[in-house]
Amino acid sequence: MRSVESSGQLSAVSLYSGAGGLDRGFDQAGFSIKWAIDNDPWAVRTYTENLDSVAVCGDVLTTVPPTGLSPDVVFGGPPCQGFSVIGRMDPGDPRSQHVEHFMNVVEDLSPRAFVMENVKALAENPRWAQVREKLVSRAERLGFEAEIFVLNASHYGVPQARERMFLIGIQGARPTKPAPTTEDDPPTVREALASLPAVGQPGNDGVCSARVVPARNPIMRPTAHAGSLLFNGSGRPLDLDGPAKTIPASMGGNATPIIDQEELEHGADPWVVEYHERLQRGGKPRLRAPKRLRRITVQEAAALQSFPPEWSFQGSQVAQYRQIGNAVPPLLAEAVAAHVQVTLEGIVDPSRSEDQLLAA
Repeated sequence: MRSVESSGQLSAVSLYSGAGGLDRGFDQAGFSIKWAIDNDPWAVRTYTENLDSVAVCGDVLTTVPPTGLSPDVVFGGPPCQGFSVIGRMDPGDPRSQHVEHFMNVVEDLSPRAFVMENVKALAENPRWAQVREKLVSRAERLGFEAEIFVLNASHYGVPQARERMFLIGIQGARPTKPAPTTEDDPPTVREALASLPAVGQPGNDGVCSARVVPARNPIMRPTAHAGSLLFNGSGRPLDLDGPAKTIPASMGGNATPIIDQEELEHGADPWVVEYHERLQRGGKPRLRAPKRLRRITVQEAAALQSFPPEWSFQGSQVAQYRQIGNAVPPLLAEAVAAHVQVTLEGIVDPSRSEDQLLAA
Protein backbone atom coordinates (compact mmCIF):
# COMPACT_ATOMS: atom_id res chain seq x y z
CA MET A 1 0.00 0.00 0.00
CA ARG A 2 1.29 3.47 -0.88
CA SER A 3 2.89 5.36 2.00
CA VAL A 4 0.82 8.55 2.18
CA GLU A 5 0.91 10.66 5.34
CA SER A 6 -2.33 11.09 7.24
CA SER A 7 -2.36 14.69 6.04
CA GLY A 8 -2.27 13.52 2.45
CA GLN A 9 1.40 14.53 2.08
CA LEU A 10 3.19 12.75 -0.73
CA SER A 11 6.44 10.90 -0.03
CA ALA A 12 9.64 10.74 -2.07
CA VAL A 13 13.05 9.08 -2.37
CA SER A 14 16.04 11.05 -3.66
CA LEU A 15 18.93 9.54 -5.63
CA TYR A 16 22.17 11.43 -6.38
CA SER A 17 20.93 14.08 -3.96
CA GLY A 18 24.12 16.19 -3.83
CA ALA A 19 23.81 19.33 -1.73
CA GLY A 20 20.02 19.15 -1.92
CA GLY A 21 18.97 21.44 -4.78
CA LEU A 22 16.30 19.08 -6.12
CA ASP A 23 15.38 18.05 -2.59
CA ARG A 24 14.90 21.64 -1.49
CA GLY A 25 12.45 22.08 -4.36
CA PHE A 26 10.50 18.93 -3.54
CA ASP A 27 10.48 19.83 0.16
CA GLN A 28 9.15 23.32 -0.58
CA ALA A 29 6.47 21.79 -2.82
CA GLY A 30 5.25 19.75 0.15
CA PHE A 31 6.85 16.33 -0.36
CA SER A 32 8.10 14.30 2.58
CA ILE A 33 11.52 12.93 1.64
CA LYS A 34 12.03 9.54 3.30
CA TRP A 35 15.54 8.64 2.12
CA ALA A 36 18.33 10.25 0.07
CA ILE A 37 21.77 9.14 -1.08
CA ASP A 38 24.90 10.64 -2.62
CA ASN A 39 28.54 9.55 -2.81
CA ASP A 40 30.01 12.97 -1.89
CA PRO A 41 30.50 13.11 1.92
CA TRP A 42 30.63 16.91 1.99
CA ALA A 43 27.44 17.17 -0.06
CA VAL A 44 25.72 14.79 2.38
CA ARG A 45 26.88 16.96 5.28
CA THR A 46 25.47 20.01 3.52
CA TYR A 47 22.20 18.14 2.96
CA THR A 48 21.94 17.15 6.62
CA GLU A 49 22.81 20.65 7.82
CA ASN A 50 20.04 22.28 5.77
CA LEU A 51 17.31 19.70 5.22
CA ASP A 52 17.10 16.55 7.33
CA SER A 53 19.10 13.56 8.48
CA VAL A 54 17.59 11.20 5.90
CA ALA A 55 20.60 11.37 3.54
CA VAL A 56 23.30 8.68 3.56
CA CYS A 57 26.72 8.70 1.92
CA GLY A 58 27.48 5.73 -0.29
CA ASP A 59 27.83 4.29 -3.76
CA VAL A 60 24.41 4.73 -5.35
CA LEU A 61 25.03 1.71 -7.60
CA THR A 62 25.60 -0.70 -4.74
CA THR A 63 23.66 0.76 -1.78
CA VAL A 64 20.24 -0.85 -1.43
CA PRO A 65 17.41 1.42 -0.20
CA PRO A 66 15.95 0.48 3.17
CA THR A 67 13.20 -2.12 3.19
CA GLY A 68 9.67 -0.86 3.51
CA LEU A 69 10.09 2.23 1.34
CA SER A 70 7.08 2.84 -0.86
CA PRO A 71 7.43 6.41 -2.11
CA ASP A 72 5.03 8.28 -4.31
CA VAL A 73 7.92 9.75 -6.28
CA VAL A 74 11.54 8.81 -6.99
CA PHE A 75 13.66 11.73 -8.20
CA GLY A 76 17.31 12.48 -8.85
CA GLY A 77 20.00 13.73 -11.21
CA PRO A 78 22.38 10.90 -12.22
CA PRO A 79 25.94 11.98 -13.13
CA CYS A 80 25.86 13.91 -16.38
CA GLN A 81 29.52 14.25 -17.39
CA GLY A 82 29.30 11.40 -19.90
CA PHE A 83 26.49 13.17 -21.75
CA SER A 84 27.68 16.77 -21.48
CA VAL A 85 28.95 18.58 -24.57
CA ILE A 86 31.62 20.05 -22.28
CA GLY A 87 32.94 16.53 -21.62
CA ARG A 88 34.02 13.79 -23.99
CA MET A 89 30.46 12.58 -24.65
CA ASP A 90 31.79 9.03 -24.38
CA PRO A 91 29.05 6.38 -24.63
CA GLY A 92 31.31 4.07 -22.65
CA ASP A 93 31.77 6.51 -19.77
CA PRO A 94 30.74 4.48 -16.69
CA ARG A 95 29.02 7.57 -15.28
CA SER A 96 26.53 7.34 -18.13
CA GLN A 97 25.34 3.98 -16.82
CA HIS A 98 23.77 5.66 -13.79
CA VAL A 99 20.66 6.59 -15.77
CA GLU A 100 19.93 2.87 -16.17
CA HIS A 101 20.47 2.33 -12.46
CA PHE A 102 18.03 5.14 -11.74
CA MET A 103 15.40 3.23 -13.66
CA ASN A 104 16.34 0.03 -11.81
CA VAL A 105 15.47 1.76 -8.54
CA VAL A 106 12.23 3.05 -10.04
CA GLU A 107 11.33 -0.50 -11.00
CA ASP A 108 12.21 -1.83 -7.53
CA LEU A 109 10.33 0.85 -5.56
CA SER A 110 7.37 1.16 -7.95
CA PRO A 111 6.48 4.81 -7.25
CA ARG A 112 3.52 6.61 -8.79
CA ALA A 113 5.90 9.00 -10.56
CA PHE A 114 9.58 9.67 -11.18
CA VAL A 115 11.65 12.70 -12.17
CA MET A 116 15.12 12.29 -13.70
CA GLU A 117 17.20 15.42 -14.27
CA ASN A 118 20.21 15.61 -16.59
CA VAL A 119 21.98 17.81 -19.13
CA LYS A 120 20.24 19.26 -22.18
CA ALA A 121 22.45 17.17 -24.49
CA LEU A 122 20.85 13.93 -23.28
CA ALA A 123 17.49 15.29 -24.43
CA GLU A 124 18.53 16.74 -27.78
CA ASN A 125 21.89 15.49 -29.07
CA PRO A 126 21.53 12.84 -31.83
CA ARG A 127 24.37 10.87 -30.23
CA TRP A 128 22.09 10.01 -27.32
CA ALA A 129 18.93 9.21 -29.30
CA GLN A 130 19.10 5.50 -28.47
CA VAL A 131 19.65 6.24 -24.78
CA ARG A 132 16.58 8.50 -24.73
CA GLU A 133 14.45 5.97 -26.56
CA LYS A 134 15.58 3.20 -24.22
CA LEU A 135 14.73 5.22 -21.12
CA VAL A 136 11.27 6.21 -22.35
CA SER A 137 10.55 2.69 -23.58
CA ARG A 138 11.50 1.18 -20.24
CA ALA A 139 9.37 3.70 -18.37
CA GLU A 140 6.39 2.80 -20.53
CA ARG A 141 6.94 -0.92 -19.93
CA LEU A 142 6.85 -0.19 -16.21
CA GLY A 143 3.43 1.43 -16.60
CA PHE A 144 4.41 5.10 -16.77
CA GLU A 145 3.45 7.69 -19.31
CA ALA A 146 6.72 9.48 -19.93
CA GLU A 147 7.82 12.75 -21.52
CA ILE A 148 11.14 14.58 -21.86
CA PHE A 149 11.28 18.34 -21.35
CA VAL A 150 14.13 20.84 -21.59
CA LEU A 151 13.54 23.62 -19.08
CA ASN A 152 15.36 26.93 -18.77
CA ALA A 153 15.87 27.83 -15.11
CA SER A 154 15.51 31.56 -15.82
CA HIS A 155 11.89 30.90 -16.85
CA TYR A 156 11.15 29.69 -13.31
CA GLY A 157 12.51 32.45 -11.08
CA VAL A 158 16.21 31.53 -11.22
CA PRO A 159 18.74 34.27 -12.16
CA GLN A 160 20.58 31.84 -14.43
CA ALA A 161 19.84 30.66 -17.98
CA ARG A 162 20.64 27.05 -17.11
CA GLU A 163 18.96 24.54 -19.44
CA ARG A 164 18.33 21.03 -18.15
CA MET A 165 16.54 17.89 -19.24
CA PHE A 166 13.73 16.46 -17.14
CA LEU A 167 12.41 12.99 -17.91
CA ILE A 168 9.12 12.72 -16.05
CA GLY A 169 7.08 9.56 -15.75
CA ILE A 170 3.62 9.34 -14.18
CA GLN A 171 1.29 6.39 -13.78
CA GLY A 172 -2.18 7.29 -15.00
CA ALA A 173 -1.50 10.68 -16.60
CA ARG A 174 0.56 12.18 -19.39
CA PRO A 175 3.24 14.51 -17.98
CA THR A 176 3.05 18.12 -19.11
CA LYS A 177 5.53 20.99 -18.96
CA PRO A 178 5.36 23.25 -15.89
CA ALA A 179 4.07 26.66 -16.90
CA PRO A 180 6.93 29.24 -16.96
CA THR A 181 6.60 32.08 -14.48
CA THR A 182 9.40 34.48 -15.48
CA GLU A 183 10.04 33.67 -19.15
CA ASP A 184 9.21 37.22 -20.26
CA ASP A 185 11.01 38.91 -17.36
CA PRO A 186 13.81 36.66 -16.05
CA PRO A 187 15.53 37.69 -12.82
CA THR A 188 18.95 39.27 -13.26
CA VAL A 189 22.35 38.78 -11.70
CA ARG A 190 22.14 42.27 -10.22
CA GLU A 191 18.83 41.49 -8.52
CA ALA A 192 20.14 38.21 -7.10
CA LEU A 193 23.31 39.75 -5.66
CA ALA A 194 21.46 42.74 -4.20
CA SER A 195 20.05 40.43 -1.52
CA LEU A 196 23.53 39.60 -0.18
CA PRO A 197 25.83 41.56 2.17
CA ALA A 198 28.77 43.42 0.64
CA VAL A 199 31.55 41.19 -0.66
CA GLY A 200 33.88 40.12 2.14
CA GLN A 201 31.28 40.66 4.87
CA PRO A 202 29.73 37.80 6.90
CA GLY A 203 27.15 36.14 4.69
CA ASN A 204 29.20 36.89 1.56
CA ASP A 205 32.74 36.08 2.64
CA GLY A 206 33.53 32.97 0.56
CA VAL A 207 35.92 35.03 -1.56
CA CYS A 208 37.65 33.32 -4.48
CA SER A 209 41.40 34.02 -4.59
CA ALA A 210 41.85 33.24 -8.30
CA ARG A 211 43.17 36.31 -10.12
CA VAL A 212 41.58 37.77 -13.22
CA VAL A 213 44.24 37.98 -15.93
CA PRO A 214 43.62 39.16 -19.52
CA ALA A 215 44.11 36.43 -22.12
CA ARG A 216 47.19 36.85 -24.31
CA ASN A 217 45.21 35.70 -27.33
CA PRO A 218 41.57 36.58 -26.60
CA ILE A 219 38.84 34.85 -28.55
CA MET A 220 36.44 37.44 -29.88
CA ARG A 221 32.69 37.17 -30.38
CA PRO A 222 30.19 39.92 -31.28
CA THR A 223 29.72 41.02 -27.65
CA ALA A 224 31.78 41.04 -24.48
CA HIS A 225 29.38 38.81 -22.55
CA ALA A 226 28.29 36.32 -25.20
CA GLY A 227 31.03 33.88 -26.09
CA SER A 228 34.12 36.08 -25.97
CA LEU A 229 37.06 34.64 -24.03
CA LEU A 230 38.88 37.71 -22.77
CA PHE A 231 40.53 36.34 -19.61
CA ASN A 232 42.48 33.38 -18.33
CA GLY A 233 40.43 30.24 -17.83
CA SER A 234 36.80 29.61 -18.69
CA GLY A 235 35.29 31.96 -16.11
CA ARG A 236 33.53 34.76 -17.98
CA PRO A 237 32.32 38.21 -16.96
CA LEU A 238 28.68 38.28 -15.92
CA ASP A 239 26.14 40.58 -17.53
CA LEU A 240 24.57 42.08 -14.42
CA ASP A 241 21.37 43.05 -16.20
CA GLY A 242 20.46 39.58 -17.43
CA PRO A 243 20.44 36.05 -16.04
CA ALA A 244 23.83 34.39 -15.65
CA LYS A 245 25.08 31.74 -18.01
CA THR A 246 25.29 28.24 -16.57
CA ILE A 247 27.66 28.27 -13.61
CA PRO A 248 29.95 25.22 -13.58
CA ALA A 249 30.96 22.72 -10.90
CA SER A 250 34.60 23.52 -11.71
CA MET A 251 34.44 26.89 -9.94
CA GLY A 252 37.00 27.81 -7.30
CA GLY A 253 39.76 28.79 -9.72
CA ASN A 254 39.90 30.29 -13.19
CA ALA A 255 36.54 28.74 -14.13
CA THR A 256 34.79 31.01 -11.62
CA PRO A 257 32.64 33.73 -13.27
CA ILE A 258 33.77 37.34 -13.03
CA ILE A 259 32.07 40.39 -11.50
CA ASP A 260 32.81 44.05 -12.17
CA GLN A 261 32.64 45.48 -8.63
CA GLU A 262 32.40 49.11 -9.77
CA GLU A 263 29.49 48.24 -12.03
CA LEU A 264 27.78 46.25 -9.25
CA GLU A 265 28.38 48.72 -6.44
CA HIS A 266 28.25 52.11 -8.17
CA GLY A 267 26.51 51.50 -11.50
CA ALA A 268 29.64 52.19 -13.57
CA ASP A 269 29.70 51.21 -17.23
CA PRO A 270 30.99 47.62 -17.64
CA TRP A 271 34.77 47.66 -18.09
CA VAL A 272 34.68 44.53 -20.25
CA VAL A 273 32.43 46.22 -22.82
CA GLU A 274 34.94 49.03 -23.29
CA TYR A 275 37.82 46.53 -23.41
CA HIS A 276 35.99 44.38 -25.96
CA GLU A 277 35.42 47.43 -28.16
CA ARG A 278 39.11 48.31 -27.89
CA LEU A 279 40.13 44.84 -29.05
CA GLN A 280 37.68 45.01 -31.93
CA ARG A 281 39.34 48.23 -33.05
CA GLY A 282 42.67 46.41 -33.21
CA GLY A 283 44.00 47.33 -29.78
CA LYS A 284 46.48 45.02 -28.07
CA PRO A 285 45.41 42.83 -25.13
CA ARG A 286 46.15 44.34 -21.73
CA LEU A 287 48.72 42.73 -19.48
CA ARG A 288 46.69 43.33 -16.32
CA ALA A 289 43.03 43.59 -15.48
CA PRO A 290 41.78 46.39 -13.23
CA LYS A 291 41.22 45.60 -9.56
CA ARG A 292 37.51 46.22 -10.02
CA LEU A 293 37.23 42.77 -11.66
CA ARG A 294 36.92 39.81 -9.28
CA ARG A 295 35.55 36.26 -9.16
CA ILE A 296 32.14 35.58 -7.64
CA THR A 297 32.00 34.34 -4.06
CA VAL A 298 30.57 31.04 -2.84
CA GLN A 299 27.46 32.84 -1.61
CA GLU A 300 27.01 34.71 -4.89
CA ALA A 301 27.24 31.43 -6.81
CA ALA A 302 24.61 29.95 -4.49
CA ALA A 303 22.33 32.95 -5.03
CA LEU A 304 22.62 32.53 -8.81
CA GLN A 305 21.42 28.95 -8.29
CA SER A 306 18.49 30.27 -6.17
CA PHE A 307 19.63 28.69 -2.92
CA PRO A 308 18.33 30.71 0.05
CA PRO A 309 20.91 32.94 1.80
CA GLU A 310 20.87 30.81 4.94
CA TRP A 311 21.93 27.64 3.09
CA SER A 312 25.17 26.46 4.69
CA PHE A 313 27.61 24.60 2.41
CA GLN A 314 30.09 22.27 4.09
CA GLY A 315 33.69 21.37 3.20
CA SER A 316 36.54 23.26 1.58
CA GLN A 317 35.83 26.22 -0.66
CA VAL A 318 36.42 24.08 -3.76
CA ALA A 319 34.01 21.46 -2.39
CA GLN A 320 31.39 24.15 -1.77
CA TYR A 321 31.70 25.58 -5.29
CA ARG A 322 31.46 22.03 -6.69
CA GLN A 323 28.29 21.31 -4.74
CA ILE A 324 26.71 24.54 -5.95
CA GLY A 325 27.64 24.04 -9.59
CA ASN A 326 26.40 20.44 -9.58
CA ALA A 327 23.05 21.32 -8.03
CA VAL A 328 19.65 21.68 -9.64
CA PRO A 329 18.42 25.22 -8.93
CA PRO A 330 15.92 24.84 -6.07
CA LEU A 331 13.33 27.18 -7.62
CA LEU A 332 13.39 25.19 -10.86
CA ALA A 333 13.10 21.98 -8.85
CA GLU A 334 10.15 23.40 -6.92
CA ALA A 335 8.31 24.28 -10.12
CA VAL A 336 8.74 20.71 -11.41
CA ALA A 337 7.84 19.15 -8.05
CA ALA A 338 4.73 21.28 -7.59
CA HIS A 339 3.56 20.40 -11.10
CA VAL A 340 4.03 16.69 -10.45
CA GLN A 341 2.24 17.02 -7.12
CA VAL A 342 -0.81 18.65 -8.70
CA THR A 343 -0.91 15.94 -11.35
CA LEU A 344 -0.71 13.13 -8.78
CA GLU A 345 -3.37 14.69 -6.59
CA GLY A 346 -5.73 14.59 -9.56
CA ILE A 347 -5.22 10.85 -10.02
CA VAL A 348 -6.89 8.17 -7.91
CA ASP A 349 -4.15 5.94 -6.50
CA PRO A 350 -5.33 2.35 -7.09
CA SER A 351 -3.26 1.18 -4.08
CA ARG A 352 -5.46 3.16 -1.69
CA SER A 353 -8.70 1.64 -0.53
CA GLU A 354 -12.08 3.35 -0.84
CA ASP A 355 -12.12 3.96 2.93
CA GLN A 356 -8.70 5.65 2.77
CA LEU A 357 -9.82 7.88 -0.09
CA LEU A 358 -12.94 8.94 1.83
CA ALA A 359 -10.88 9.60 4.94
CA ALA A 360 -8.42 11.74 2.99
